[in-house]
Amino acid sequence: MNRLAGASSPYLRQHADNPVDWQPWDDEALALARTLDRPILLSIGYAACHWCHVMAHESFEDDDVARAMNGAFVNIKVDREERPDLDRIYQAAHALLTRRSGGWPLTMFLTPSGAPYFAGTYFPRRGRHGLPGFLDLLPRVADAYREKGEAIAEQGERLAEAMRTLEPGDGAAVSRGAADAALAGLKHAFDPEWGGFGGAPKFPHPFELDFCLRAGARGDDEAMRIVTTTLDRMAEGGIHDHLRGGFCRYSVDAEWSIPHFEKMLYDNGPLLALYAETALATGEARYAEVARGIVAWLASEMRADDGAFFSSLDADSEGEEGKFYVWSVAEVRAALDADAYAITGLHYGLDGPPNFEGHGWHLRVVRPLDEVARTLGLAAAEAEARLARAKERLLDVRSRRIRPGLDDKVLTSWNALAIAGLSRASRALSEPSWDDMAEAAVDALRRTVWCDGRLYATRRGGEPALPAYLDDYAFLLDALVERMQCRFRASDHAWAIELAGALLDRFEDDARGGFWFTSHDHPALFHRTMPGHDNATPSGNGVAARALASLGALAGDVRALDAARRAVARFGPSIARSPGGYSTLLEAHGDLERPPTQVILVPAPGSAAATSWRDALRAAYRPDLQVFLVDPASAPPALVKGAIPRQGARAWVCRGTTCLPPVDTLAELEASVATRA
Repeated sequence: MNRLAGASSPYLRQHADNPVDWQPWDDEALALARTLDRPILLSIGYAACHWCHVMAHESFEDDDVARAMNGAFVNIKVDREERPDLDRIYQAAHALLTRRSGGWPLTMFLTPSGAPYFAGTYFPRRGRHGLPGFLDLLPRVADAYREKGEAIAEQGERLAEAMRTLEPGDGAAVSRGAADAALAGLKHAFDPEWGGFGGAPKFPHPFELDFCLRAGARGDDEAMRIVTTTLDRMAEGGIHDHLRGGFCRYSVDAEWSIPHFEKMLYDNGPLLALYAETALATGEARYAEVARGIVAWLASEMRADDGAFFSSLDADSEGEEGKFYVWSVAEVRAALDADAYAITGLHYGLDGPPNFEGHGWHLRVVRPLDEVARTLGLAAAEAEARLARAKERLLDVRSRRIRPGLDDKVLTSWNALAIAGLSRASRALSEPSWDDMAEAAVDALRRTVWCDGRLYATRRGGEPALPAYLDDYAFLLDALVERMQCRFRASDHAWAIELAGALLDRFEDDARGGFWFTSHDHPALFHRTMPGHDNATPSGNGVAARALASLGALAGDVRALDAARRAVARFGPSIARSPGGYSTLLEAHGDLERPPTQVILVPAPGSAAATSWRDALRAAYRPDLQVFLVDPASAPPALVKGAIPRQGARAWVCRGTTCLPPVDTLAELEASVATRA
C-alpha cells in the first residue's frame, strides 16, 4: 500500500499515486522489511530533479515495474532535501560500491538492516546506451539477496568499516600554509576564459569564490580576477535568469550557456552575498544589479506568506526540461516592437543559430550592450532603457506560460543561507528593505520550527517535521550573527545563545571535537557522518566553527570558542592531505587565528551618531570587521561595556576577548579599528 499521500514533502506526494507500494523512511517501513525478510529498494530524489521525473514516468508509473518492485522489495522513497542524513550515507556507499560518483535519482538496494549491497542512479525501464534495464535488474538483485546472504553480510561489514575510515580521525592543528595551498589549488583549477573551476558540468562554487574574494581584499590580484571573471561570465550566461533574476543550479557546459534549469534556494542565498560584496569590494555597479535581481526573484517567486522561503523551482514544465525559459525568434518578435527587438536580438544572439537542443534560444549575453549600442548608433543610456523595457515585456509574456513546479516546503538550513545572504547584501549595498526580508524569515522560523528548545529541519505550511541536522543549527546560528550586524535585537542574541548551547549539547563529539551531522539522540542509521568538505552547501562544521567563534567573542562564551577551535582541529589532518574543498573550515581557522574585529556601538539617547559611524565603517569591504549597534535599554549587559554616553555615541573595539578603551569620536574609532587591522 502506497503511504506517501500524507507526506510533508511535495516530492513524496508526487509519487502517492504510483502503483508502487511506496513507504516513507520510518520505523513502520523498516519493521516491515525485517518481518518479511525482504530487501529494501531505496529511491532518493527531490522535486526539482529532471532525471527523477524521467525515471518516475518510465518505471514507477508502470504497472509491470511496480509489480516486480512490490513482489520482491519493501520500497522506500526519500526526499534528499528532507533527509540529507540518509542521502549523505548512501551517496558515500554508492561511491564505494560502484567507484563512480552518485547523483539523483539514487537507487540503492539494502538489506533489512539498512546495509547497501547494490547501487546505481538512473535506470531506464529497458536497457539502452549501456545502462541495464530496471525491469531486468530487479529480479536479479532480489535473487542475489536470497541466494548470496553470507557474501552480502560480509560485504556490508567491509563497507561499514570503509565508511568509518572516511570520517576524520584524531585532530591536529591546521598546518601552516594550508590556506595558501588551498588558494593555489583554486588558481590551478580556474578557467581563465569562462571563469569557474574545471570544465563541464560547471557549478557556481560560491564558498570557494568567497575564499578568493577575501584573498583578493588582502591584495591578491589573481584571486580577485578569479572572482570577477567568474561572476561576470555567470551573469552573462544562461545559468542566470536574465528576465526575473536568480541562478539555476549548474551549467551543462563549460561556458555557463545552458543550465540544468532547476532553481534552488541554497544556491541563490550565498550568491546574493557574493555579488553584493564583490560590488562593494570593486565599486562595480554590475555586480549590484545581479544581486538586486536575485532579491527580486526571492521576493516575487520564493516567499511564503509569513516571510519564510520555499525550496526550489522545478527544471521541467509541461513534462519538458527548460520549456518555461526557452524562446523561439518568432515569440520574441511578436512580443517586442522593432526597436526593442533590434537591441534584444543582437544582445542575446537571436540572429545566430539556436542554442537549445537545435530548436530554441535560451537567453544569454552574446554581444555586450555597449557594443550593440555602437552597432545601432545609440547612446548607452538609451540602449539600457530599451533593453530594460524589452526584458520587462518578455517577462510579462513568460509569466503567462505554464510554470515549473514549486517545492513549497520550508527547509531551515536553506532559509538560513538565504537570511545570511540577505543580511550580508543589505549591509554591502545599504539596502535596509533586504534586512526586513531577512528579519521576517527569522521570525517565521522562530514561530514554526523552534519548539521547546529543539529545532526542526522542515515545515510545510505551519507544521514542523523531522529533527534538525547539524546544518540547520549551524547555518541558522550563522544567520543570526549576520542579522545582528544589520539590526541588533536582544531576542536574536538570546536565540543565538540558545541555538549554540543546543548545537554543543546535541552534536559535538565531546571526546575528539567536531560536530556529527545527526544529533546524539537521532535514530541509529547504517553510518554516522561528520562532514567537513564544502559541497553544494557549505561545511556544517566550518559554518558552526565560524559562527561559534563570532558569538563566543561577542557573548564572552568560552565554551563556544573552545568548541570552534576543537572542530577546526578535528579536520586538521584532512585539510593537510587535501586542502581544496575546505574553504569554509579554512575561513573559520583564519578567524580563530586572527579574530575579526568586533565593534560595539552604543548611541546616546536621541542621537543618530552611532548610525553614521556604523555606515562609515561599512563603506569598504572588510570581511574581518563586525559592527553591532546596540540599544543600551534592551541589549544584554555584557555588550554595554561601560557608561552610556550623554551625547553622540560611544564605541568599544574588541578582538577575541580583549577590548580597547572606549572611544567617543568617529576619528578615534577609525584609528582604533586601523590598529586592529
